[in-house]
Formats: sequence, C-alpha cells, structure tokens
Amino acid sequence: MSERTVDVVVLGGGSGGYAAALRAAELGKSVIVVEKDKLGGTCLHRGCVPTKAMLHAAEVADTVREAGAYGIGAELTGIDPARIATYRDGIVSKKHKGLEGLVKARGIEVVSGAGTLEPGPAVRVGDDLYRGRDVVIATGSYSRSLPGLEFGGRVLDSEGALALGTVPDRAIILGGGVIGVEFASVWRSLGAEVTIVEALDRLVPNEDAALSKALERAYRKRGIRTSLGVRFSSVSQDDSSVTVTLENGESLTADVLLVAVGRGPATDGIGLDETGVARDRGFVATDDLLRTSVARVWAVGDIVRGLQLAHRGFQQGIAVAERIAGLASPPVADTQIPRVTYSHPELASVGLTEEQARAAHGDDAIATTEFNLAGNAKSEIIGTAGLVKVVRRVDGPVLGVHLAGDRVGELITEGQLAVAWEAHPEDIAPLLHAHPTQSEALGEAFLALAGKPLHAL
Repeated sequence: MSERTVDVVVLGGGSGGYAAALRAAELGKSVIVVEKDKLGGTCLHRGCVPTKAMLHAAEVADTVREAGAYGIGAELTGIDPARIATYRDGIVSKKHKGLEGLVKARGIEVVSGAGTLEPGPAVRVGDDLYRGRDVVIATGSYSRSLPGLEFGGRVLDSEGALALGTVPDRAIILGGGVIGVEFASVWRSLGAEVTIVEALDRLVPNEDAALSKALERAYRKRGIRTSLGVRFSSVSQDDSSVTVTLENGESLTADVLLVAVGRGPATDGIGLDETGVARDRGFVATDDLLRTSVARVWAVGDIVRGLQLAHRGFQQGIAVAERIAGLASPPVADTQIPRVTYSHPELASVGLTEEQARAAHGDDAIATTEFNLAGNAKSEIIGTAGLVKVVRRVDGPVLGVHLAGDRVGELITEGQLAVAWEAHPEDIAPLLHAHPTQSEALGEAFLALAGKPLHAL
C-alpha cells in the first residue's frame, strides 16, 4: 500500500478530466489522473470521434452515388465495414497517442484503475491512496436504457452499434435525439433500412421546431422512416431478428435495435455518497463554479446536470483548474454553448429556441427570421437544403441561432459570439461575409432582423 499527495487528483480522463489536468499542470500544479480505461474517455474512443469518422465514410458513399450529377463518372461497388472500421480506429488511435504524448509532456502522471473518492479529499485505487489538495471528479456518462429493456444480443447501445462488424440490413432506433438521428444517418447512407421511434412528437425535440421539421423532411426524402409520438411497449428477439411492439399496437422487426434514449451520469460506486458529495438523481450537485458539497472537491462534464457535450466538459475542466489556481474564471451558461448534430443534413444551434424565448420574454417581445439555404449559392453548389433561423428580442440582442444543412456546424461559432456578446442584429449587419460561402446565409438573416433584408423576403 502506498500513499502520495499532489496538488490535484483528477478522477476520470475524458474530455473534462484531461482538460482539467492539462490546464492545472500548465499553471504549475502537480497532477495525477486516475482512469480505469483509456485517456480521452467515451468521446474519443466510443463516442464523438469514431461516430463522426463513420459519418464521414457515409458521406463519401453518398457522394459517390451522386457523382454523376456533377459530371463525374463513378460507381459505388460496395460497402466494406471492415475497412471503414480500420479507417475509424486509425483516427482514434492517432488522437489517443497524441493525447498521451501531450499529457506526458506536461508531467502529468496517469494511474490506471478504477478509483473511488475518500475523505481528505483523496482517490483510492486498489491499495494505493492519492491525496489531492483538490480533487476533480470527471467520470462521464453511460448509455441509458428503459425499464424492462436490457442490452444484449440484438439490442444495442451506441457502443455496441459501433462494435458491429457489419451494416445491418434493417435497423430500428429507439430515440430520436442526437445519437439516434446520427446513427440513422450513418446506417441509411451505408445501405440499411432504418426506422426511428421517438416518444415525443418530433425528432431532436430539444432543438428549435424549425430544425426538427427540416430534419424530418430530409429524412423522409432519404427513405428513413419515423414513428413519432409513440412509446415502445415490449421487445423480443431470436437468433435472426428483433421485434419491437409499440403502445399503439404497431410491430416492427429488424436485424438490430439501437437504444438511444440518452445518457446517465456515471456516479454510482465511486464513493460520492460515502464522502458526503451530494447528488441529484445521479448527477453531482454543484454550485455555479462547479464546487460540490464537500470542500475542495469539484465536478465537471456529463456528471453535472446540463448539456452532455464533450466541449462543455472540456471548458468546465479548464475553468475548474483555473479556479483551483486562484484565477477568475466566470461560468459559461448552457445557452452560450453551441450544439451540433452531425447528421445528413447537419443541425447546429446556440441560445434559446423560439419557444423558449417567447416563454421567457413574451410573444410580443420576440422577433424571428428564417433564410432558406436555397437562396445561398455555396449551399446550392454543394447540394444541400436547409435554413438559418435567428431569434432576437425586439429592439434587443440575438437570443438564438439555429441552422440546418450540410456543414453548418462550421458556422455556429459566429452564432455563439452573437448570443454570448448579446449583439444586436444591427451591430452584426454591417459585417461582411465572403462570397460565395454558406456564412452569407447567416449574414442575410442578421440583415433581415436589422430591417434591411436583401435576398430574404
């Protein structure tokens, strides 16, 4: 048994944890990271990065299919899941090695093993105890299921879907949120017949209704079926198929069922209750500065209630490291954090939806505008449909920016700046956007809300 003391012990090496470790080391702190799996966590190994690699492979397949429309002779002769996996895993491996090198170069020690919080504060790994003047909890999240529905066999979570060695001929996806619609996009582009079942009345229900409608139209055109506003009743499977029965009596059969109903905070069994760290329905309870109920114990990432996004956890990790070092690091509201759904077409948003804005400020205080990407030359060139929607307070700042269309995720930072800086459309309207770019569509929306629309009616 050994015992050591350092400035900061980080429990969890995912996006939030390793960001906290890197920033703390940069600020002169001695740091130990305890990670039971691999540095980078779910995002790098089983989430953000591998799924986006799959989405890019799917985009290539669609591009080849449509090559004739651009005067290019090409033919899609097949899909090779093994080679797609090799491409995907190569990207993950390269990013992982780069992260390991960066952590090592900063003098951060990584301890492999499952850690539990103890008083002090400290983290125990087996017989070894690592005391920190501060401890940062960053244990991430896990795939949720539903009562009576267990993962196994042909019933998959997102990690199981990534591990499939084949593309299913038929797939049912339970859940029409971000994870569900992204896998639907991948599998459809690779040749699968896909049906999404969503209990609420629209896809991506946390987004503005205009984005939901745009995605639903695009998915109908792509042949992705949806069953909205209905819950599942039961699931059965055998050696060759899985059958989902819905509460309306409808029965669906496919090769696999992906359960994508959200992610829960991974906070059980790590010593939180025993050491007095308060939880709220599994999430670690924190104040605005991410301090827990126990002194010198902090929490970041998916275990803190709010948007479960890797870049949110990353930013929180940096902020906590700076606060530990005595620096001022003001909190960032979830409404200022960009959200991207990497489907085909993409969705990107920041700030309040129209519904949220009207609820907060009243109907008469809100103005909106939409600009259809059909009027944008670059969108026409790359062959995408979609829209830009901007929500503002009348005679006031931009409250929300919402985009639908291929590659619009690359535009959302401008929207984030507008929302975070409480810019008025009149402030932004004089700024130029290069031509031809998709960013011009955002400029058109700002012009329209400033009272001088050009291409928008």
